[in-house]
Amino acid sequence: MKIVIDNKIPFIRGVFEPYAEVVYLPGKETTAEVVKDADALITRTRTICNESLLKGSSVKMIATATIGYDHIDTAWCESNGISWTNAPGCNSWSVKQYIASALVTLAARYGLELDKMTLGVIGVGNVGSKVAEAAGILGMKVLLNDPPRARREGRGAFVELDELLAEADIITVHVPLEKEGPDATWHLFDAARIASLRPDQILINSSRGPVVDNRALKAALERRSIKAAVLDVWEGEPAIDTELMSMLAVSTPHIAGYSADGKANGTSMSVRAVARALGIEPLKDWSASGVPAPLQPLSFELDCAGKTTRQVLAEAILYTYRVEEDSRLLKADPSQFEKLRGDYQVRREPTAFSIKLVNCTEEQKRKLALMGFDVES
Repeated sequence: MKIVIDNKIPFIRGVFEPYAEVVYLPGKETTAEVVKDADALITRTRTICNESLLKGSSVKMIATATIGYDHIDTAWCESNGISWTNAPGCNSWSVKQYIASALVTLAARYGLELDKMTLGVIGVGNVGSKVAEAAGILGMKVLLNDPPRARREGRGAFVELDELLAEADIITVHVPLEKEGPDATWHLFDAARIASLRPDQILINSSRGPVVDNRALKAALERRSIKAAVLDVWEGEPAIDTELMSMLAVSTPHIAGYSADGKANGTSMSVRAVARALGIEPLKDWSASGVPAPLQPLSFELDCAGKTTRQVLAEAILYTYRVEEDSRLLKADPSQFEKLRGDYQVRREPTAFSIKLVNCTEEQKRKLALMGFDVES
């Protein structure tokens, strides 16, 4: 057997070698010539898996170690006997951490009181649900929009998009990229929808780049018709619009889901899927190990004396991850977009951290635990 693996996928080297020939390559160097005699591919979003790559190959299975799968022509694969899988939910905690860091950063920069604000969450799957949880812990009112879920489950907890846009102070998008159909998300935020936003609203996109029309967003920021925007994903990335980048409150290189824990989950899900497809019995329950520690200690003390619950949460969140630092690095040299992704720092999620609390209230302890921290007191 032969398996071709993106060389930026962590924790995977040596796993398949006892059972198959393994080729590691950068995603963009995975060509038709390379995969023609491969049985399986394990990819990221930079490998476009379509007819031009796969026609005439022996590939039976594609696993992408990512939530998104718009880089896979799923219809063509299915009609040509190629199975595929993504890694839904693998990095949902990571994106929750990213958005929480962005929210407290925005609050500090613009003097916002999050517990008096409304967050609109568009797309309430594995990721959007976690983001909604984080916002609730921060004291925000949360509005949810997810048409497919609303059709399946009834309107219940969901609101229409127009209602969300009218009421939310901050809007965050967590949808897959769909170009056609009733739930198309390509330019969901087009020029008209962006123009409908108010000067006091903030837009965050960490889903897929083309969900937001970047030219229209730049125009809105130029005329100051919205308060601010945060982008982790971009149209045309890695060749991003640097003028737009300079206008954003936070600009990051598609790393919202790039915690070490999320990467380990995505790798584990992909290895198990390929093992099942190729009949490699010993790897069917495999899990990644050896997730590295970050630069900061995984245990720390937090003194809550004289601090509000909002201040305590912000301090803990920013201890684990400062989104402003990723933004600073990209803005310093946007030509390094791919390098910043490929050589991303070790970021651990709140669930990896233990906090010893001093002078904290029960509410503060409870909310830190809900955010994922291992709380000691």
